[in-house]
Amino acid sequence: MIFIFPFLAIWLIGGFAIDIEFLEIYIPILEEVDTRVWGGLSLTFIMAIFAMLFCFPIGIILALGRRSELPTIKYASVAFIEFWRGVPLITVLFMASVMFPLFLPGDTNVDKLMRCVIGITLFEAAYMAEVVRGGLQALPKGQYDAAKSLGMGYWQMNALIILPQALKIVIPGIANTFIALFKDTPLILVVGLLEFLGMIKLAGANPEWLGFAVEGYVFAATVYWIFCFSMSRYSQRLEIRFST
Repeated sequence: MIFIFPFLAIWLIGGFAIDIEFLEIYIPILEEVDTRVWGGLSLTFIMAIFAMLFCFPIGIILALGRRSELPTIKYASVAFIEFWRGVPLITVLFMASVMFPLFLPGDTNVDKLMRCVIGITLFEAAYMAEVVRGGLQALPKGQYDAAKSLGMGYWQMNALIILPQALKIVIPGIANTFIALFKDTPLILVVGLLEFLGMIKLAGANPEWLGFAVEGYVFAATVYWIFCFSMSRYSQRLEIRFST
């Protein structure tokens, strides 16, 4: 249910209306809200869940590419992974927010929130690739030989034989990457987006809330702990279910 939330939030915040062209009826129900004023826990969920959904498949592709026998694909994957792992996330967000638009045509405008989501996704995909690669290397070579002896192609072998086993092995690592991603979302504060922790800091600067900063941070820590602990417990349930 929680994965449906960001899509619903974007639909609501993005605004919608009833538009019946042949009757010339247009009824605005909700006005569009500029992403520059999005904030709070909903923004944290939108950032984290979209990054999780996209960094996982990208990480799998990069892990397979790094183990590819084709030099071009292999070295391109290695270069991508090592570059993103060697750059701090705060630098990635700054580059995505400030520098990235400079390389686009003058009439092209990519939303700041979208740029941050792309930056976090690519950053976490590099770490996810190394987690998945560990699972691929843990499998004995006999698994690959057995799949090839059955006449399976590369993609069929990986989809049906290799990846299901490799991903089961690295469930703890995948969960750890997702938890780290969720805790990294407050860094978008440096580019002017106020997610959950940023809104608490903003509230602490309000004269009406002076003296309640500790309570705000304790509440934020509790919320982050609940979601991180929930992801950890769910990964443990998956480990038991798949007997890993």
